[in-house]
Amino acid sequence: MKKVLPLIAIFCALNANAQNYFITFEGTGASTNVSTVKVDNLTANTSLTVNGSDILHLTFSTVINSNENKQFPEMKIYPNPMTDNSIVQIYPPEEGLAMISVLDISGKTVSQIQSYLDNSLQVFRLSGFKSGFYLINVKGNTYQSSGKLLANSKSFGTFSIEKLSNNQSVDEKTTEKDLKGAQVTVEMGYTTGDMLVFTGTSGDYSTVVTDTPSSDKKISFNFVACTDGDGNDYPVIETGTGGRKCPPQTWMAANLKTTKYNDGTTTIPQVTEKVAWSNLDTHGYCWYDNNEAAYKNIYGALYNWYAVTTGKLCPVGWRIASDDDWYHFTDYFLGGASIAGGKLKETGTVHWKSPNTGATNKSGFTARPGGFRNYDGSFSDIGSYGYWWSATANDATTAWARFMYYDNDDVGKNSYNKKDGFSVRCMKD
Repeated sequence: MKKVLPLIAIFCALNANAQNYFITFEGTGASTNVSTVKVDNLTANTSLTVNGSDILHLTFSTVINSNENKQFPEMKIYPNPMTDNSIVQIYPPEEGLAMISVLDISGKTVSQIQSYLDNSLQVFRLSGFKSGFYLINVKGNTYQSSGKLLANSKSFGTFSIEKLSNNQSVDEKTTEKDLKGAQVTVEMGYTTGDMLVFTGTSGDYSTVVTDTPSSDKKISFNFVACTDGDGNDYPVIETGTGGRKCPPQTWMAANLKTTKYNDGTTTIPQVTEKVAWSNLDTHGYCWYDNNEAAYKNIYGALYNWYAVTTGKLCPVGWRIASDDDWYHFTDYFLGGASIAGGKLKETGTVHWKSPNTGATNKSGFTARPGGFRNYDGSFSDIGSYGYWWSATANDATTAWARFMYYDNDDVGKNSYNKKDGFSVRCMKD
């Protein structure tokens, strides 16, 4: 009995910490086919890309540490749960004899082999397990590592531990099969509360969904056409609902970069000269520092407010967000302007100047700091500030805009000269 109780406690701890959620994907709207899904774990700063037909297995690989041992190499077990067989991978810190054991929930050793392990990747195949919980333990001279395995099979308990050749490559995509059929299952490390951004693509369509899974679920991508006058396609995000005062909204998830209006033929005047920009009182655009190659695909273009008011700047079926649209987005859906900036800003310091305070990109909006062009024709703030026009005028010479900056998680609001050049985001009508 003394042996059983500690083992039960171990299993309880493993179950409390282990995440074994299965995530599937579907497409709706303009396409029901999901070709690929990019998954970014914003909390752990990891990412992977899977096929839309794959099953994402969010799992936490548990390592049991013992105070009596010096090193605790990580053990990887997949697929987990097991159907027919599972693979165990471990990288011992030293070479030598090791005991590989399988214990059931009662603490009884149901299978065990001793094997000489090199100081390199070691691979074992487990098979013949009856349905139930098991503890897999590898113990060497100075180390020990353990992991939990859930078996869901029809085997009668002909347990087998088979050592594969050292450093043998095992393709998880051909090994892991879903319990329901032949869909490929791909593992990703996950801890409760991690924030995941799923970017689903289907041809030219791309939709971003942000989620923090707490169970098995299906991620649905509503694919929406968002193609500008140049033929550029943009990813989109759906905000969901922020209550009665904030119905669902669909936004572009990247800054606009078109050089043509949505009729596909009318070219927006590009103004490069400083004096010409300062004298401009009709529509126009530019690239930051007039450097299209460096900034177009990262930060998009900068447009004056006269281009915004043409009604043709956004893709067909889309429009420039009004001041009220921005207000509902930041204050109702994202919890207030004082914290919304962090939820809108792209994470990291690749495009934002350090420290990029509070950035989580929880919304999937992926705001980047494109700087601005002042009404006098000068450029400023690339990498530090981002400015976005609204469609709402303040008076004869100014209009409302939103801004975010590198050292705060606010979304600021101010009125600016209509000749200023700012970034643009569109939202679906």
